[in-house]
Amino acid sequence: VQLQASGGGLVQAGGSLRLSCATFGLTFSRYVMGWFRQAPGKERDFVARIVWSSGSTYYADSVKGRFTISRDDAKNTVHLQMNSLKPEDTATYYCAAKTVWRDEYNYWGQGTQVTVSS
Repeated sequence: VQLQASGGGLVQAGGSLRLSCATFGLTFSRYVMGWFRQAPGKERDFVARIVWSSGSTYYADSVKGRFTISRDDAKNTVHLQMNSLKPEDTATYYCAAKTVWRDEYNYWGQGTQVTVSS
């Protein structure tokens, strides 16, 4: 299983970015896909997740209403649309996957940097 994150960059506050996580080797019906982020000197935090088979989503309170997680079945890709970005959203963003019956995410992609300037 491989996950490849992309789409990070530098954006002004109030702007938007769309992150993508290309997946290789997953049996999608059995997986939950998540996005996490880690700012310098801080712990990695949960951002959003989607159950691939049902499309059910869940968000951290800090991003609810601004971020949207979605899946593209044809491209085996998960997206994170980030709108109304704030400087506090600045972090390295990671995509991750876990089988639906696991508590912990067991597959991780490399990070993609998101920097929001004020």
